[in-house]
Amino acid sequence: MPELRTDRLVLRDWRASDLDPWAAMNADPVVRAYFPGVLTRAQSEASVARFQADLDRRGWGWWAVEVAATGEFIGFAGLDPVEDGMPFTGVEAGWRLARAAWGRGCATEAGRAVIAYAFESLELPEVLAVTAAGNLRSRAVMDRLGMTRDPSEDFDDPGIPEGPLRRSVVYRLRAGDHRPGGAGR
Repeated sequence: MPELRTDRLVLRDWRASDLDPWAAMNADPVVRAYFPGVLTRAQSEASVARFQADLDRRGWGWWAVEVAATGEFIGFAGLDPVEDGMPFTGVEAGWRLARAAWGRGCATEAGRAVIAYAFESLELPEVLAVTAAGNLRSRAVMDRLGMTRDPSEDFDDPGIPEGPLRRSVVYRLRAGDHRPGGAGR
């Protein structure tokens, strides 16, 4: 399956050595602030098994992200079909990084690689990104990627309990608006 590379990052298969930093990241309440809660180690292990199974089966999905110069695992980024029960369909791009990697442009860089792969290799007509309405950091990445939001598509995520995290926003980037190597037009 493909390994995606950028100037600073490698998006690759998961390794056993990724599990400890992945579990620590998912146990961090700041990293998980826009999710219903932190994950246990067992939940983190199960997610890695699912992610790698999808990569093995499809050739794309949620890749582990490492810093190319050091090999340090910093999170994940990738593509996944929208879950059943959502008020829209398509393929979603996403990312989640350890706090130590925040503020360095890594999410945007990984997002660009993922979107380029979606359009140039998978030839998808469109890529979506979804987050909690209050997740301004992730929404800023979506903006930098050239994705746009139509407020009429905002929705209450059926997989999130009632509360402030339930309201979600959808951003989109269509293939015709993608510029290889950069953001949207």
